[in-house]
Amino acid sequence: CLSLFFFQCDNAKGLKAFYDAIKFGPNHLMVFGGVCATVTSIIAESLKGWNLVQLSFAATTPELADKKKYPYFFRTVPSDNAVNPAILKLLKHYHWKRVGTLTQDVQRFSEVRNNLNKVLDDKEIEISDPESFSNDPCTSVKKLKGKDVRIILGQFDEEMAVKVFCCAYDEEMYGSKYQWIIPGWYENFWWKSWINSSQCLSKNLLAAMEGYIGVDFEPLSSKTNKTISGRTPQQYEKEYNARRGDGQSSKFHGYAYDGIWVIARTLQRAMNYLKSTNGHQKIEDFNYTNEKLGNIFLNAMNETRFFGVTGEVVFRNGERMGTIKFTQFQEQKEVKVGEYNAVDDTLEIINNSIRFQGLEPPKDRTIIQEELRKISLPLYSILSALTILGMIMASAFLFFNIKNRNQKLIKMSSPYMNNLIILGGMLSYASIFLFGLDGSFVSEKTFETLCTVRTWILTVGYTTAFGAMFAKTWRVHAIFKNVKMKKKIIKDQKLLGIVGGMLLIDLCILICWQVVDPLRRTVEKYNMEPDPAGRDIAIRPILEHCENSHMTIWLGIVYAYKGLLMLFGCFLAWETRNVSIPALNDSKYIGMSVYNVGIMCIIGAAVSFLTRDQPNVQFCIVALVIIFCSTITLCLVFVPKLITLRTNPDAATQNRRFQFTQNQKKEDSKTSTSVTSVNQASTSRLEGLQSENHRLRMKITELDKDLEEVTMQLQDTPEKTTYIKQNHYQDLNDILSIRNFTDGKDGEKAILKNHLDQNPPAQWGSSDPSRTSKDTIEDINSPEHIQRRLSLQLPILHHAYLPSIGGVDASCASPCVSPSASPRHRHVPPSFRVMVSGL
Repeated sequence: CLSLFFFQCDNAKGLKAFYDAIKFGPNHLMVFGGVCATVTSIIAESLKGWNLVQLSFAATTPELADKKKYPYFFRTVPSDNAVNPAILKLLKHYHWKRVGTLTQDVQRFSEVRNNLNKVLDDKEIEISDPESFSNDPCTSVKKLKGKDVRIILGQFDEEMAVKVFCCAYDEEMYGSKYQWIIPGWYENFWWKSWINSSQCLSKNLLAAMEGYIGVDFEPLSSKTNKTISGRTPQQYEKEYNARRGDGQSSKFHGYAYDGIWVIARTLQRAMNYLKSTNGHQKIEDFNYTNEKLGNIFLNAMNETRFFGVTGEVVFRNGERMGTIKFTQFQEQKEVKVGEYNAVDDTLEIINNSIRFQGLEPPKDRTIIQEELRKISLPLYSILSALTILGMIMASAFLFFNIKNRNQKLIKMSSPYMNNLIILGGMLSYASIFLFGLDGSFVSEKTFETLCTVRTWILTVGYTTAFGAMFAKTWRVHAIFKNVKMKKKIIKDQKLLGIVGGMLLIDLCILICWQVVDPLRRTVEKYNMEPDPAGRDIAIRPILEHCENSHMTIWLGIVYAYKGLLMLFGCFLAWETRNVSIPALNDSKYIGMSVYNVGIMCIIGAAVSFLTRDQPNVQFCIVALVIIFCSTITLCLVFVPKLITLRTNPDAATQNRRFQFTQNQKKEDSKTSTSVTSVNQASTSRLEGLQSENHRLRMKITELDKDLEEVTMQLQDTPEKTTYIKQNHYQDLNDILSIRNFTDGKDGEKAILKNHLDQNPPAQWGSSDPSRTSKDTIEDINSPEHIQRRLSLQLPILHHAYLPSIGGVDASCASPCVSPSASPRHRHVPPSFRVMVSGL
C-alpha cells in the first residue's frame, strides 16, 4: 500500500501528516521521500520510536548524516558533504596543498565548510584563511588576496556568487594565477538572473567567472552499462524525457527512480532473510513496535548494492556513495570536465578537457624561489685580471727597488719603507680575490673562513702601506719643522718602529674581534620580485654577509682608529705640501699618496655601504677603490724614480746653485741617509740667506761707486765740501747699516767710530777765513788732504771687499787687525763649512 503526503515544506503540516498516517492509516513498512531539509529532519528524528526506515531522494543537507540522531535515515542522493572527498581528490591531482575558503553565513554552507576543514586537515592540506561573509564578500576577498591565497573553495548561493566574482574582478583575483571551486548545482545561466543586482559590468563578471570549477553530484551516470531495470542510463533518460513532455525536469528524478529500486531490493532481502531464518514470520507481520523486523529492514537497506541509472548504488552508514561531477565555466557555458567515483575513490579527468588560463595549472601559492645574489663571473674575471696586472706591476717595482737599493736616488728615499709600501699594496690587491668569492663559488663553511681571512689581509695590507707613507711623511715634517736647525737624525729603524706599532694595534683589535665576537655568515632576504621570464613564481633575492652580534661596535673601533690616523696623515701631508728636498726626493709624492688613500677610502666606504644590497656594484666599487689607491700610490712613489734614474742618475745629489763639499770622511753607511737629510735641510735654509747676502753686497758695490765719485770731486771743488757733508754723510751711514745687516755684527759701530775719530764732522766743512783761494787749491794735494781721503775710502773698501776673499770682518777696528780675530772666521763645523764662489 502506497500513501502520498505533501507537506509543502511546512514543518507543522509535515509533522501532522506523519502522525496521522501512523495513527489512522495502515502499517507502513518504510517512509520514502522528504525533500525539504527542515521537515525531513523533524520526521527522521522521530522514526526510531516507530522502527521505521526512511529513504530520501532529494534531501542533501549534511545534518542528516548524523547517525546518532538519525539512525533510520537513508538517502539515494549524495549529501552536500559528499563533494568534499571529490574536492580533496581534485586538490591532490593538481598538487594543491594550500587553499582558502569563502563561505556564506548560512547553516547549509557552514556545515559543508566544517566538514571540508576536517577532511583537508586529515590529509595535511593547509587552509590558510577561512573567510565568511553575510552580504558583502569584498572584504573577505581582499583578505584572501592579502594572504596570497590562490585556490579558493567557495560555498555560497547564486546571488552571492555574482557579488563574489565582481569583487574578485576588482581585486584582480582571476586569470592564470587563481582557481575558484564553487558549488555546481546552480541553474543554467544563473548569473543572468542576478547581474542587475550588482554594480559589475557583464563583461567584467564573465571575465572573472571564466575557468571556475563547479562540483555537484551526477544526476545520471555517463556509463553505458545496463542498470538493474535492464535499461542503460541513456535509455532511461530518453524514456523519462518522452514521458514528462513539456513538464519541468528535476535533477533528482534519477535518484527517485533508483530509490524505488532500493526499497524493492530491501524488502526482497528482508523477505529472503525471514524465509531462511523463520519460515512463519513475514514482512506483513511488521508493526511499529516490532523492533526486530525494523532492524531487519535497516540492515537489508544498508547492504543493498546495485548499478542504477545514477551509477553504483551503495550505502555507507546510510549515506549514498555516489558519483560527483566536475564542470568548468568555459566561454559562458558549463562543460563537464571530470567525475569522481566515491565507491572506488577515483578521479577521472575527461580527455584533459580542463582549460586553465595559463600554460599550466595555477600554483597554490606564490612560489618563492630564493635566488642568491652573486658576483657576476665576467665582472669577477675582469677585476681579477686588473688585480693580477697590479700585482705584476708591484712585483716589478719591488725588483727595481731591491736591485737599485745602493743607488743614491733610492737610498735617500728609504728603500726599506718603500718595500713596505709595495708589500701593503700587494696584500690589498690579494684581498680583491677573496672579496669576490661568495656562495656560488665556495661552501658556507668556507665562506665564514673567508670572512675572517679577507678582513685580516685588507687591514694588515692597508696599515702596512699607509703606515709606511705616514712614517715617511712624518720624518719630512719633523725635519722641516726643526726651527732651531739642530742636528736631528731620524733613522729608518725608527720609521719601521712606527709601522710596527700600527700593526700591533691592528693585531690587538683583530684578535679581540675574532675571540670575542667572530664574523659569521648571515643571509639577508629582500622583498619578492616578479620572475623576469614571466613564470608564475616570485624571486626572493638573498644576499650573504659577514656579520656578528656587535658589528657596529667593532666597525666603529676600526673606523675611528683608521680615521684618526688618516686625518693626521693628511695633516702632515698638507703641512709638507711645499717641501721639495732633493735628499728626501719623494716626500711630495708620498703626501699626494696620503691624500689619495684618504679620499678614496672615505668615498669607497660610503658608497659600499649604500650599495649593500647590490653585490656586483659593491664588489666593483670596493675592488676599483683598492686597485686605484694601490696603483696610484705605487706609481707616485716609484715612477718618478724610474724616470730620474733613467735620464739623470746623479740628479739626487746635484744642486743648481751651490756645490757643497765635505772635509771629513763619510759616516757609517747605516746612518748616512739620515745625516745627509739633516745637512740638506740646513743647506736649503742657508741657500736663502746666501741669496739675500749676495743682493746686499751688490748694493754695497753700487754705493761704493757713488762714494768714489764724490771723493774724486774733492780734488777739484773744495767748495762742495758743505754739499758733500750734507748729502753724502747720510749715504755713508746707509753703507754702514747695510754692512750691519749683512754680517750680523756690531762692526759698523767700530767703523763709524774710527772714521769720526780721524775726521770729525765739524772739520769737514770748516774753512779758515784767513786763508786765500790759492792756498786752498794747494792744500788739496797736501799730505793732510790725502790722509783725509784715505780715512774715508780705506775703511769702506776694507769692509766691502776683504770679506769676500777671506779678509777681515766688519768688527775689526782697522785694516791692521788680524783677520783671525773676526767672528766671521771662527771655526765652523765641517758639515756646515762652505766655500761661496761667484760673488
